[in-house]
Amino acid sequence: MWFTYLLVFFHLVLGFDATLSGVILLIGQVTDAIATPFVGFYSDKNDQFWLCKYGKRKTWHLIGTLCVLLAFPFIFSPCIGCETAHEWAQLIYYASFVVIFQFGWAAVQISHLSLVPELTPTKRERTELIAIRYSFTVLSNVFVYCITWAVLHVTNNKDSNSQIGPDDAKKFQEILFIGIGIGSLASIFFHVFIKEGVVNNFDGLHRNTRSVSVLLKDARLYQVAFIYMPTRLFINLSQIYVPLYLHETLNMPATSLAVVPLIMFLSSFLMSLIIEKLNTKLGRQMSFYLGVFLGTCACIWIRFGTGITFTKYQIYPISVILGFAGSIMLVTSLGVTSDFIGLDTDNGAFVYGIMSFTDKLSNGLAVMIIQYLTRWISSKNYYRDILVYVCGSSAIFGLIAIIFIKPFSNNAAYSTLSSEQETVAETEPDNLPRQEHVT
Repeated sequence: MWFTYLLVFFHLVLGFDATLSGVILLIGQVTDAIATPFVGFYSDKNDQFWLCKYGKRKTWHLIGTLCVLLAFPFIFSPCIGCETAHEWAQLIYYASFVVIFQFGWAAVQISHLSLVPELTPTKRERTELIAIRYSFTVLSNVFVYCITWAVLHVTNNKDSNSQIGPDDAKKFQEILFIGIGIGSLASIFFHVFIKEGVVNNFDGLHRNTRSVSVLLKDARLYQVAFIYMPTRLFINLSQIYVPLYLHETLNMPATSLAVVPLIMFLSSFLMSLIIEKLNTKLGRQMSFYLGVFLGTCACIWIRFGTGITFTKYQIYPISVILGFAGSIMLVTSLGVTSDFIGLDTDNGAFVYGIMSFTDKLSNGLAVMIIQYLTRWISSKNYYRDILVYVCGSSAIFGLIAIIFIKPFSNNAAYSTLSSEQETVAETEPDNLPRQEHVT
């Protein structure tokens, strides 16, 4: 909802200026960027606060979930009691809810990601958990797009070619509340059934704990960030600007704003089912190379695609390729991050917080610049060029970054554990309490 429909809702439904719409997204991204290292640092601390006995990761996840539930519905609703106020006054209104929501989202995202190294010490299982996590991320997006298509299709059945406009505010509220309801049930399920701290109870592990100051001096942390940041730029900017590209450049109907992103995420889901095997067989670098190749091919196709054949048929295989590319690049980059963490699970949330900081800040600034430039560039192909040149360049930048990264040899215990512990797990499963949690 945030990346795909925020600019659509504020610019096309509420009638905000394109730059002000970008400011709202920028405020959210900067808040998220600041909150993620903060949440990561304090999520890693062994706090004696009574609520943290529930689990330091799950405590932050619970706090974040409540913030999201309380603030997010106000973002995709008309300004209550101030619909006719000046845009800047409405900006302050929406910004307050955006700040609360993005702090909550940072707490949810970082605490959830940092659970991966907590649940298993083996490299293969961590990759598998990341792939499963991404699969359900994709499923949640698919669910949103299905609901969006259903709402827009049913309500626009009188005119199948109608586009998004000011009369669609209530439709976005319906989509949001359905998503919030299902998400609440999923969060309850998570808190009831997931237990954390399994790795801490595993006998025989040498915990390679590093201080935060040592981590920040480690050049490899920034190498990993330079892989993760362009990956998220590629995925998020394509997610943000594909709907605007469909609306502004291709003049496609409102339902296409749900159908095309839906196809992208369905293809992402299909790829996520085999990405763990792909990483195991090809390795991190070769897998990432494949993702970049597919992503740049899609960008080139968008650049030269024109005519009725393109809008009726070619746009759909392009969306499939974009989905494949994003899935491969994201899961692989998260796997590289997990490799860097190794057995240092006490700093896992902080490392993911740093990654997310680079992601949110770069995305926010990129969107702000892109939206600001709409004042000076009035070309119909503007959003097409954003997808082609900005997303394509992001993928290539990530490719350059991963070429120069070296294996994390200082985590030798972690590397050997990947094979040795799997053998132990097959022969003595009762001695490994982590296995039942992974299963």
